[in-house]
Amino acid sequence: MLVRNAVLEDIEQIMEVYRASKEYMVASGNPNQWVNGYPTREIIESDISRQQFFVCEENGQIHGVFMFFVGEEPTYQMIEDGSWKNVEPYGTIHRLGGDGKQKGIFETCLAFCRKEHGNLRADTHHDNKTMQYLLEKYGFQRCGIVYMKDGSKRIAYQLTEI
Repeated sequence: MLVRNAVLEDIEQIMEVYRASKEYMVASGNPNQWVNGYPTREIIESDISRQQFFVCEENGQIHGVFMFFVGEEPTYQMIEDGSWKNVEPYGTIHRLGGDGKQKGIFETCLAFCRKEHGNLRADTHHDNKTMQYLLEKYGFQRCGIVYMKDGSKRIAYQLTEI
C-alpha cells in the first residue's frame, strides 16, 4: 500500500473512510470517541494544508487515513498516572482510520511514521480496544493519561527507538 500526502481532492474519500471507521467504533463498543461530526472536514482540510495528513492508497482507492507531525503536541504537555519514556523530540499519530476493506492500515501507517521519526506518541479513548490492542501489539507502551482540549481523557502511548 502506498502512503502519500493527502490533497484537497481526496476529501470525499477521506470523509467516507471516517464514516466507515465511526461505524466500526460504534459496533465494537466505542460509541463516544468520534462524535459531533469529529473529525470535521475543516480539521482535515487544515491538516492537509499543513501537509500533515496522509492517506494509505491501493489502486487509486483510499483505504486508510491518518494525521502525523513531528513537534510538540499541546495536549501531551501534562500527563497523569505515569510519564513519557523520554523528553526527546517526537512524532505524533492522530485520527487513524480505515475503511474496513483493506487489512494492514495500522501497520502501513506505523512503518511510514517510523521512517520519519524514531520516537512516536499516540493516544486513544478508553473504549477503543482495537487501537489499544494494535498499539501494544506493535510495541507502544502505555505511559499514562492525557487530556484533550475538551477535557476528555485518553490513554497515552509511546514507542521509542531512542
